[in-house]
Amino acid sequence: MAKTYENAGVNLEAGYEVVRRIKQHVASTRRIGSMGNIGSFGGMFDLSALNVQEPVLVSGTDGVGTKLKIAFAMDKHDTIGIDAVAMCVNDVLAQGAEPLIFLDYVALGHNVPAKVEAIVAGVAEGCRQAGCALVGGETAEMPGMYEDGEYDIAGYTTGVVEKSKLIDGSKVKVGDVLVGVASSGVHSNGFSLVRKIVADAGLSYDDPIAEFGFRKLGEVLLTPTRIYVKQMLEVIRQCDVHGICHITGGGFDENIPRVLQSGQGLEIHEGTWEILPVFQMLEKWGNVPHREMFNIFNMGIGMIAVLDASEADKAISILKDRGEKAAVIGQVTDKPGVNIVLQ
Repeated sequence: MAKTYENAGVNLEAGYEVVRRIKQHVASTRRIGSMGNIGSFGGMFDLSALNVQEPVLVSGTDGVGTKLKIAFAMDKHDTIGIDAVAMCVNDVLAQGAEPLIFLDYVALGHNVPAKVEAIVAGVAEGCRQAGCALVGGETAEMPGMYEDGEYDIAGYTTGVVEKSKLIDGSKVKVGDVLVGVASSGVHSNGFSLVRKIVADAGLSYDDPIAEFGFRKLGEVLLTPTRIYVKQMLEVIRQCDVHGICHITGGGFDENIPRVLQSGQGLEIHEGTWEILPVFQMLEKWGNVPHREMFNIFNMGIGMIAVLDASEADKAISILKDRGEKAAVIGQVTDKPGVNIVLQ
């Protein structure tokens, strides 16, 4: 027992208990190529176990942002780890890469093993959804750095794609269509504004909202980010995908143009997909200009595949067979900018 360290606010025994608690969750994410066990100094993966001739590694790292504040308020910590995984794996998927490994970092002022286990259980669930292995991580107990009951979480992933199949937007052309895949909600972006809207409207996260089927507002906002990996990888295998966009911070205006060539723009057809009630209510409560909503939130579209119009029906069919809502929501034009028109 390191009593002196414990007197300074760090409980080593709690840290050891966390490791014991999370081993089963980590083990549940093993996949082809996984090596070693939790507790090593570094996470390992055997790339030679994959049938990849010219591997390109694609890496991504991200956090969950101020969505955490709602998890604190609701004392609900079992889904926030899914968000951390989703924000990373959906990004590397946008290059056509299959996520292989994931590492998480949880920092908190006081180590509560049951809470950390709930967070990591969410991470493991996200990894299972994405088909990647949780090969390591870090729990940092830092007294004085965080308010009581608060923490931060960040993640890192590496994926692989055949060099010849890398998706970088270079094939995107005028006339290509945008196949949008439905989001599950706000995902993990725009929560600084969400929290301000809720506060300014005098609402509580515990309030049941009629428009949400009388679910608590906080529960709706904590709906985990959709992970699109397995579904979109099948589209990539069967279709010639020219570009993929993960709709995160900056909404439509910032994310979709990332895959365009010089002189290209977008025409988005509002009305071709469902704008979820959560966005309608945030717009109403916050008096946010409708067009501005598309520059902040995903508005019900979490991921977009750009491909030739002749392949749209096939891509949509693949996605729908895997439980996704998908539709053609627009096209690439020769007029720079993002033009949203009501259908």
